[in-house]
Amino acid sequence: MTRRRWLLGLAALVAMILVGAGAVVTTRLVSRPSPGPVAGPATPSPSTAAPTTPAPVTSSPTPPPGADLKGPLNLLLVGVDTRISVPGWEPHADAVLVLHVPAGLGRAYLFSLPRDLVVDIPAYPKAGYPGGRTKLTHAMSYGSRVPGDKAHPSTAQGYELLRTTVSRYTGLRIDAGAVITFGGFDKLVDTLGGVDLYVDQRVASIHRRPDGRYRDRSGSTYTGPQMVYQPGNRHLTGWQALDYARQRYTAGGDYTRQRHQQQLIRALARKILDQGLARDPDRVEQVVAALGKTLVYAGGGRRLVDFAYALGGLPAEKFVLVGLPGDAVGSGGSYRGEQLLPVGRDFLAALRGGDADAYLAAHPSLRVKS
Repeated sequence: MTRRRWLLGLAALVAMILVGAGAVVTTRLVSRPSPGPVAGPATPSPSTAAPTTPAPVTSSPTPPPGADLKGPLNLLLVGVDTRISVPGWEPHADAVLVLHVPAGLGRAYLFSLPRDLVVDIPAYPKAGYPGGRTKLTHAMSYGSRVPGDKAHPSTAQGYELLRTTVSRYTGLRIDAGAVITFGGFDKLVDTLGGVDLYVDQRVASIHRRPDGRYRDRSGSTYTGPQMVYQPGNRHLTGWQALDYARQRYTAGGDYTRQRHQQQLIRALARKILDQGLARDPDRVEQVVAALGKTLVYAGGGRRLVDFAYALGGLPAEKFVLVGLPGDAVGSGGSYRGEQLLPVGRDFLAALRGGDADAYLAAHPSLRVKS
């Protein structure tokens, strides 16, 4: 697997994971070929050596981007509420995923945190937020507030508070992250010619009709024919893939949606590798262009291309999808949110301690299957 293929793969991965986002900046990916070895002067045999003029000293080649990143790495991938396009609407984190790559960069683990996970959100003076214990999704909205300017919430600020909240909850340092909108997602999938996916349960869409048009809506109620995704091997177009990954009013609720998002990520990654898209410059340009102005990238001073290069040697089969089970939290008979079950919280501890493989071997149900 070439580094350039993983460069494209990471771009598509970011776009795929965050199926519910808002963004303001496009990050353009440019790959750099690794410099070859520099040949030095040959050493003559002592018996035949003739006086020669010393060869000029050459400077060392410039290291490729990200060559100094050895891991562990943690990337935070966020999708925000679609109503971010409404003036003054504060973004909510509808999808929160973490990609953990241990030291050595030979394996990666992708897991989701429930949007309604009850967490401690720290104070954030920049937004005038005093801190509190509430749902994870609200960290993005509380952090996005700009004092004195309610009409223009800041997605970048919201990401900053969400990143700090996730880091404190998981105990993982977040090295970089991204937020993406619906805007370029369906175009991306269509540019790739659709995606093949195994649908593991019946999913009825609350948003779309079978022909792709949006269903009629009165308040919070949708009416009209529904698009239904039946179990089995399916080929999904861009709007279908986006719609399928959004549905959480199904058996299993948001935990099922998390699983479907991860399965869709893997299906898209396989398609990218099978088509060898990174070897076709024109197709690479098409895929990058499909993202449009849909991506907010936060790299802590590092470029996305640096992380892409660092993951260049990661085998596709070492990309592990992990589902963390949880249940509802109540207070006085009312629903407050979600909490991870002990088996999920203990996975985070195993991840921090470098024992994720052993833990997953002992708890195989945590692995997300195709």
